[in-house]
Amino acid sequence: MSVKKILLITGDFGEDYEIMVPFQMLLMVGHEVHAVCPDKKAGDTVKTAIHDFEGDQTYTEKPGHNFTLNFDFDAVDPANYDALVLPGGRAPEYLRLNPRVIDIVRHFAENDKPIASICHGQQILAAAGVLEGKLCTAYPAVQPEVVRAGAKWGEVKDGASNAYTDGNLVTAPAWPAHPAWIRQFLEVLGTTIEP
Repeated sequence: MSVKKILLITGDFGEDYEIMVPFQMLLMVGHEVHAVCPDKKAGDTVKTAIHDFEGDQTYTEKPGHNFTLNFDFDAVDPANYDALVLPGGRAPEYLRLNPRVIDIVRHFAENDKPIASICHGQQILAAAGVLEGKLCTAYPAVQPEVVRAGAKWGEVKDGASNAYTDGNLVTAPAWPAHPAWIRQFLEVLGTTIEP
């Protein structure tokens, strides 16, 4: 397996599981992961939120953990990375307003590099204008943005545990899809795990 260098962009009140699980899983299989946030440096933290599905009309939100970033956002050169991860939660709604975040996302899309995005992370993809013609899913409340951005909507199934791959793009509706989402992302990366 060749080690991939992966960029993970998040921010305060990103979804706890959607930040920590892919970060730890990608490290576990041997990849290098740089977790960054605009206006923050390595060693700084972002506060996370836990979104849960408890039968209400939308998710509930609870305090998560403090997640420590391991790289400076200002030092990111997207050309130095093989793939991108965009967690969900609250962070994408304001991260998509950052012109540099949008430029970074466009770099990955235009160079056909693997992108894994989950839940509300697709708000950033829609804002970057990189979803045209792509099969994509997201948290159901984000469907209007995804469709308006020109994507083909991938239905949310089995308690939000499904994921879709379209070329270099792997999307999922929420953290219950981690097994499918991360497995499909590893396949796009060309990562194999020996039994």
